[in-house]
Amino acid sequence: MSTEGNADVSLLELFRQEAETQTQALIAGLLALERDHSASRELEACMRAAHSLKGAASIVGLAAGVRVAHSMEDCLVAALKGRTTLRQAQIDLLLDATDLLSRIATTPEADIDIWSDHKKPDVDGCVEGLAGILQGEAPAVAVPQSEPAPQTTPRRRATDDEPADVGDRVLRVTAENLNRLLGLAGESLVESRWVQPFAQSLLRLRRLQRSSSLALDTVRDLVSPRAVDERLLTAVADAQRLILECEELLAERLHDLDMFDRRSINLSNRLYDEALTCRMRPFADGIQGVPRMVRDVARSLGKKVRVEILGETTQVDREILARLDAPLGHLLRNALDHGIESPEERHAARKPSEGVLRLEARHSGGALHVSVSDDGRGIDLDKLRAAVVQRKLIDANGAASLSEAELLEFLFLPGFSMKGAVTEISGRGVGLDVVQEMIKQVRGTVRVFSQAGLGTRFELQLPVALSVVRTLLAEIGGEPYAFPLAHLIRALNVPRDRIELLEGRQHIDFDGRRIGLVDARQVFETAEGSPGGAELSVIVLGDASHTYGLVVERFLGKRELVVQSLESQLGKIRDISAAALMPDGSPVLIVDTEDLIRSIDKLVGVGRLNRVAPDPAASGVRRRKRVLVVDDSLTVREVERKLLGNRGYDVEVAVDGMDGWNAVRSGHFDLVVTDIDMPRMDGIELVSLINKDPHLKAIPVMVVSYKDREEDRRRGLEAGAAHYLTKGSFHDETLIKAVVDLIGEAA
Repeated sequence: MSTEGNADVSLLELFRQEAETQTQALIAGLLALERDHSASRELEACMRAAHSLKGAASIVGLAAGVRVAHSMEDCLVAALKGRTTLRQAQIDLLLDATDLLSRIATTPEADIDIWSDHKKPDVDGCVEGLAGILQGEAPAVAVPQSEPAPQTTPRRRATDDEPADVGDRVLRVTAENLNRLLGLAGESLVESRWVQPFAQSLLRLRRLQRSSSLALDTVRDLVSPRAVDERLLTAVADAQRLILECEELLAERLHDLDMFDRRSINLSNRLYDEALTCRMRPFADGIQGVPRMVRDVARSLGKKVRVEILGETTQVDREILARLDAPLGHLLRNALDHGIESPEERHAARKPSEGVLRLEARHSGGALHVSVSDDGRGIDLDKLRAAVVQRKLIDANGAASLSEAELLEFLFLPGFSMKGAVTEISGRGVGLDVVQEMIKQVRGTVRVFSQAGLGTRFELQLPVALSVVRTLLAEIGGEPYAFPLAHLIRALNVPRDRIELLEGRQHIDFDGRRIGLVDARQVFETAEGSPGGAELSVIVLGDASHTYGLVVERFLGKRELVVQSLESQLGKIRDISAAALMPDGSPVLIVDTEDLIRSIDKLVGVGRLNRVAPDPAASGVRRRKRVLVVDDSLTVREVERKLLGNRGYDVEVAVDGMDGWNAVRSGHFDLVVTDIDMPRMDGIELVSLINKDPHLKAIPVMVVSYKDREEDRRRGLEAGAAHYLTKGSFHDETLIKAVVDLIGEAA
């Protein structure tokens, strides 16, 4: 560690940092030795760690630490030279000595003298026990520990086993500073996108200039050269020339602005990613105490268990990693107590006497997935069903009709436990609801899967970073709202003729069951309006017992948002958890889905739900046809959007093929207009995907591209495009005529 970063740190604090790393190395090595007594590499690592601790304790003047570390080193050297063998009883003593070193290191500086005073017997007992190892004596009891060793989360530092790159510099940076840096990077990311709407306003100026030029053309044509002074004609000609020069200059600057916009967004994205990386830590940093905990709990239960950890290098937000400690500990203890059988039971079931407990972390689908699984007895579904009925949570008939997934959800109810006896490990009435609550606090979800006789698996899905949330944007009352994707079941478009009326309430069929429809405008108390079109945009949310279909006006696509906390002076805002800024700088509210479900429950309870309005088309209101424009050029997108919008079409834009594919799947469109050459997904692939989808293949697709070769045209049409238009021959009426030919007039 660089001395520059530690100039203001006391020697005792440096020793504490050293002890955090070395004691974890000792624990890992000793646990490996317990499984393989001949593991010489682990033995050497333990010896070096004890030696380092002895030297560090000597420098800071901690005599108690020197005594314990020196005795441990003597035992490890003797084992390395073959003078003694470290078996389970000896390793127990060495682990207790490691715990004692942790307690010494974490003692406040003002109280450090207690180790040479009333806590000296603890040190003496430890040293005597370790001396017995050197003399070949089998210890009868473990070294007494008056208090448990602190469960610290070690800092990642280079150890003797992992030499640091000599060119690296490590500086101490507070979490508060990192949070501020990330916040500023997020603001930079948002501000960088301000250029796009500014460029759109310049496009409008360009159109006004063109209109001025056309107006002057009209004046010149109407004025007879014989009837006016030649100076007026010259002035009109000069004005036309100046307008054309302005148009050319503005076109050049718009191109430059488009290039700057791309570079600025790219740079801001990289800055934000780097700042976010500073908050990330490897999964291993938060679980280094797991092997020791599993070993101790398994021994107290008389079970043999091997723990496997996968994905130790998976990067996790430091705050999420800290909050995972308690739920993971609870799940691991549950697996040891409830799941894995005793050696006798496993032998009777023809299983290896040693159970396997697996902890895994990985990134998938833009989220962090953490699983805790065991190869134990699994969950007895019949016993669980009986427990649910016995606690009067549901009647027998209802319980019999529950699916396996619905039945397992009862495990997460407050105070629910299937353990009859109260033990030190579990069965104290503190059930899995604690785990679920902690996971929900970080906007995550937890699910359980089980197979009788084969084991149980808990799957935790968490955001990669707390500062960023993946959302579905939806329009409600003319305003955008962001729904965290982790808490949504599904988003779908539902034909109005699928709405059923049951006991005065509107329902739809969803995966074989009826769910009630709720108008989002009523819940959020927004301005009047009506979800238009023959289809409803519905967000399905809730849980097994309370599932609702929230009807919004339309979907606006998926987006990752930088979370901005609401001012504390505002207090808790109903149904809202936080806010964020859209790319154009406009604010958007992030929905608190748990609170939203409670609000819906209240409306249902008092019978105040409004019905979703009928299709406006049925009441004589003509629906505007919707067109999706897909192009990676800001200028082309804006020109096409304005041309179609001025003719009455409802136009939505997408910045590339992937963005367009997501948009066309989440919204209803009458036509797609796309470029070919685009990042992430080109136009040909987009056309192919649309034509392969049975729900989308009826949508005509028009290709507008600079490529004007015959083979390019043929390639686009063969992929399924209904029309191919080149930008080289592009002008207003050509595009509009092609659109009208394909889908008719706007309304």
